[in-house]
Amino acid sequence: MQFFRSPNYGFIARRRMALTISLVLIGIGIASMLLHRGLRMSIDFAGGALVEIRLDQPVPLEEVRRVVDDAGFSGAEVTTFGEPNEFLVKVKAVGQADRVAEDLRGKLKEGLSGRRVDIRRVESVGPKIGHELRTAAFWAIIYSLLGIIAYVSWRFEFRFAVAAILALVHDVLVTLGFFSVANLEVSLAVIAAILTIVGYSLNDTIVVFDRIRENFHTRRRDSYENMINVSINETLSRTIITSLTTLFVVVCLVLFGGEVIRDFALTLLVGIVAGTYSSIFIASPILVEWHARRAAHGKR
Repeated sequence: MQFFRSPNYGFIARRRMALTISLVLIGIGIASMLLHRGLRMSIDFAGGALVEIRLDQPVPLEEVRRVVDDAGFSGAEVTTFGEPNEFLVKVKAVGQADRVAEDLRGKLKEGLSGRRVDIRRVESVGPKIGHELRTAAFWAIIYSLLGIIAYVSWRFEFRFAVAAILALVHDVLVTLGFFSVANLEVSLAVIAAILTIVGYSLNDTIVVFDRIRENFHTRRRDSYENMINVSINETLSRTIITSLTTLFVVVCLVLFGGEVIRDFALTLLVGIVAGTYSSIFIASPILVEWHARRAAHGKR
């Protein structure tokens, strides 16, 4: 197939259209965050109680959710956990976790026609701990970005580092925007997935940058814009095959992995698509714009 053997697509020529699409997506995400007054945080960050329960026989998940909601635990997250008769209930902003668990057990027993309800596990996350986790997650992302700037600047040039960071910021904003629009919770697992996306997207971008550096010496007669476009096309098959292989696994996790890892897998799914897109349409075109501005000011 020509797509894999000798692709020759004008990615750089379409960079402004791609940038417009990215800005629209990011704008929608930011508007959604403003409308929802921020992201929807899980109990990992907001604080609350986590209760693992086991029923004496399987019950439809929707029925358990209805009973929990009717019992006054509005906004609680209820998911299956292991067997069909085991459930995980996350309740935000409550008092003592043990008291919540007993209250929840009584309401479930009453709402599910007297079925036996066993409490398997109770965990509590206070507001202070949630605040500390939010701070730690924020600095983890900041430190990773600073490390990337230092590494890429050392291996390539500072302009490459700027292009890589802007592409990563694009990926993170698109992913968080998706979570806001879909009204999904941001948990520690989601933060871990975002850091994974940063590494994945950076690796893909570095591959393209390596080819650009090679072609910079071997294709001196080409224009800077054409040289970068050729570099993207030369690494396109590797980018697409790697992304499709990873996406196949992640889609399987989303569909069959269960509720426990679904948000993690969904974050990876959105992030991989955004990362592949940014490696082609964001990172490399930024180098073209940087070069054009330097040329306009008489710099080389």
